[in-house]
Amino acid sequence: MNSTLELLLDEQRDAPLPQLTHRDIRVPRLDSMATVLVGMRRVGKSYLLYQEMRRALELGVPRSSILSLNLEDDRLGTPGLEVLNDALEYLFRTGPDRHEHPGYLFLDEIQTVPGWEQFVVRVLNTENVRVYATGSSAKLLSTEIATGLRGRSTAVEVLPFSFREHLRHTDLEHLAAEPVGAAARSRLEAAFDEYLRVGGFPGVISMETIDRRRTLQDYVELVTFRDVVERWDAANLVALKWLIGHLLSTFSREFSVNRVYNDMKSQGIQVGRDTLHAYLDHLVDARLLHTVSIRRASYRARQINPRKVYAVDPGLAAAVAHPSADDTGHLLENTVYIELRRRYSRLHDDVISYFSSEAGNADFVVDSHDGPVVIQVCSTLQDTSTADREIRGAVAAMVECGTREATIVTLHEHDRLETEAGTIDVVPAWRWMLRDPGDV
Repeated sequence: MNSTLELLLDEQRDAPLPQLTHRDIRVPRLDSMATVLVGMRRVGKSYLLYQEMRRALELGVPRSSILSLNLEDDRLGTPGLEVLNDALEYLFRTGPDRHEHPGYLFLDEIQTVPGWEQFVVRVLNTENVRVYATGSSAKLLSTEIATGLRGRSTAVEVLPFSFREHLRHTDLEHLAAEPVGAAARSRLEAAFDEYLRVGGFPGVISMETIDRRRTLQDYVELVTFRDVVERWDAANLVALKWLIGHLLSTFSREFSVNRVYNDMKSQGIQVGRDTLHAYLDHLVDARLLHTVSIRRASYRARQINPRKVYAVDPGLAAAVAHPSADDTGHLLENTVYIELRRRYSRLHDDVISYFSSEAGNADFVVDSHDGPVVIQVCSTLQDTSTADREIRGAVAAMVECGTREATIVTLHEHDRLETEAGTIDVVPAWRWMLRDPGDV
């Protein structure tokens, strides 16, 4: 075995598990199945692995039965399958009897090892080992998992902190205990306003504003080069950076590749439409962005109509946007989208769509197991014309989707509106964000 690898494995075996903020992410433990945690870099996948390691220890699994390895540790160089094989051999040599007790293998950023799927399938087929892995690519959710692991894995999407997790991280979760009094409500409103600006990346929450903005911008650079340029050999760096800057500055809005292509062309940036489509796919693959299609039964209609683009985190979007921009409404919409994605625990975008018709528009329609859920997002309904537009859009979506209920998420307002289509619940964002996942 490589001496460097053995040193790393000895270090992880002796090191205490770090203190962490508990994540409300359900990680299944299925026999003969690998568990893969997927999300953008720095969202906390590694710490979720630590959380699962701690859970195993609390269930009585000895530390010698657990092995963890960060495959992006620079001391490993460019790891290949031999590193995974040697790590497995180390687990058996230093841990429990391989036939008497199960081993636990935690592999961080596994997509860096070409052919990793073959290793995992072999381990699942031949060894008494539970495998947990993390990756920064959505391909781990689709192509690589579906074809490489042949139904032998379950994938869990990891997003930045939810609002409740943000409260927990900042020692404010006690404020959410019902019933919420006036003083607690004021503090929760202030905490949500901070969450809207700071976001949920664990490593930046306690930073000063200027340091946080720089760090979040560095995260974008890291994703750009590691998960797009290096992984996909993206050669047109000028066009790629322009596209990223545009998308993260116009989040929560409709996006058209043709429109961006024409804007770039007018500025003398040479790039093809197919290249822009590919770059957008790569950014979604890296979990930096998510796209939402229009609600249509026809696949072709969903493809030809503009999509809406959302950043993985409101704080990241705010860090990239121009400092003078007042994007409270768009930040709120982005935050609601990420929460919907978190609640419905789906690993594809089609479950969430936006609604648009001549009668009105609605920000989100979610196809849940209990039927369509209509959600509007608006910072305030105090302006009469704004209120009329939001209610009209919700009613149009309710009629089209055949549901008698809708929700309008605002910053502070609370109301219950009866319309000809049904009931619209107006809810302040802090309260909506703290609802149980099944109670949208």
